[in-house]
Amino acid sequence: MDVAEARASGLTGAGLPRRSLLKTGAGLAAAALFPSVLSACSGNRPGLLTVAGGEAGGFYLEFSTLLAASLERHNVAQKAVAVATGGSLDNLAQLRDGRATLAVSLADAVADPAMDATGGGAQLAALGKVYENYVHCVVRKGSGITALSHLSGRTVAVGQPGSGTSLTTPRLLAAAGLGTSAEAGPAAQGSVAVVSLGLNDGLAALKAGTVDALFWSGGVPTAAISAAQREVPLALLDLSSLLPELRARHGAQYDRVFIPAESYPGVPAVWTVGTANLLLCRADLDSGTVERTVQLLVNHAGELIPQSSLGVQFLSPETLINTAGIPLHPAAAAAYRALHG
Repeated sequence: MDVAEARASGLTGAGLPRRSLLKTGAGLAAAALFPSVLSACSGNRPGLLTVAGGEAGGFYLEFSTLLAASLERHNVAQKAVAVATGGSLDNLAQLRDGRATLAVSLADAVADPAMDATGGGAQLAALGKVYENYVHCVVRKGSGITALSHLSGRTVAVGQPGSGTSLTTPRLLAAAGLGTSAEAGPAAQGSVAVVSLGLNDGLAALKAGTVDALFWSGGVPTAAISAAQREVPLALLDLSSLLPELRARHGAQYDRVFIPAESYPGVPAVWTVGTANLLLCRADLDSGTVERTVQLLVNHAGELIPQSSLGVQFLSPETLINTAGIPLHPAAAAAYRALHG
């Protein structure tokens, strides 16, 4: 895949993926119009603000840790902490029951009717789209697995319970016409044996040869995959052909996205399936905290970039409000309207 083709497909920059983390020049200009009043509004700031993150080595926890530090630094809260979790589904549960103030989650998890986004009367709302998630199907280089159909009869790690990956992966397999079995032993042809392993355990199993593929939904590059690639040569499968069937079954929150060559050393460019990653809160979170958090996202986005992703893509107010149909918190919507005049 060359740069021209990537640009023709709507990618920005020199074939870079659609990730929302760094500010564009337009974003910087717009941010200059947004009053930087975080310190002035600190009188009613909460004593403790908790950000539900994700697995160690994954993008969620890296981002949430940086966000918590920035929230504290800019007086959005007296103290802010990020917590490790199982991922999107776990994060949604923590928001609903009040264990977390903010959380990151895949848009498809929020939109899934089975997740009951109003559980316990705690309705959820978006503060913004903070970046794009990329579904990785990771295999060992030289394994002979070069297409999803080659997973027939194999064993795959589909994400740990509580993760967004554990929701998305079965949808991908079904869209590919592959059945699943959780029983021990080899899978029958036309199906795959699935094991509930997350990023780190899944990579360990892939390196040991006890699984043939690992599914992971995260940012590019994901630090743990980069580290594993230094020990065992890995490859990524193209999943983009599944997009029409995936959308027909589950809606338009899935996109065709591009992982550039050398995002992981020695791994060629590949198209895959992406989903918006949202920063969420409960709809009853106070308006002042919501407004100050939006101001932080717009004015201090440069503080929210994990080291592994420096220079990869850009955040603008326009991408923040693209929340894949998930309603913005009213105070967040008001803050963005103020920004755009």
